[in-house]
Amino acid sequence: MTELQAQSTKVKMKTSMGNVTLMLYDDTPIHRDNFIKLVNEKFYDGILFHRVIPGFMIQGGDPTSRVTNPGPQLGTIPAEFRPNHWHKKGALAAARTGGPGNPQLASSGSQFYIVVGKPSTVAELNQLEQTGNHPKFTEEQTKVYTTTGGTPFLDYTYTVYGEVTEGLDIVEKISLVPCTATKPITDVKILSVEIIKK
Repeated sequence: MTELQAQSTKVKMKTSMGNVTLMLYDDTPIHRDNFIKLVNEKFYDGILFHRVIPGFMIQGGDPTSRVTNPGPQLGTIPAEFRPNHWHKKGALAAARTGGPGNPQLASSGSQFYIVVGKPSTVAELNQLEQTGNHPKFTEEQTKVYTTTGGTPFLDYTYTVYGEVTEGLDIVEKISLVPCTATKPITDVKILSVEIIKK
């Protein structure tokens, strides 16, 4: 266990397909505290993974996906980009609205996604650097992105604020469920989320 893992908040997400443990990063405190607040309010209990794309990510946290009592959208929170947090496989990141209506790249107040991703080639990473969309990849990033995989093209445009520490196989399983467009045909539900370590 790393020092970061020993000191970080962990949450257990029970889903209809199995359990996933997430570690929340302390250096993204706005996102961490917002997620903890929603967990303590039981906000995520009963919400669906409403958007699933194999080889890319699984997304949840939309209150309108809850079958009963959908509730309003929760607004936005400011972005917290950190060079040490990137879109490796298993990264937890905040969804957001795209386009010119969100120039500050503010995050959704509740929606998140977990990266599944796929391996990139060195040429693809070089292309991201050359187009100016990404600073130079570190040796560690290059190794992870070309072997384990991820979604490097999302770095510095969506806030990464945690990662999966257990249950990545469950995330993969969810990412492969049959869908109509990107919505699972059979509901994949978050049954509960609880803080297991502070």
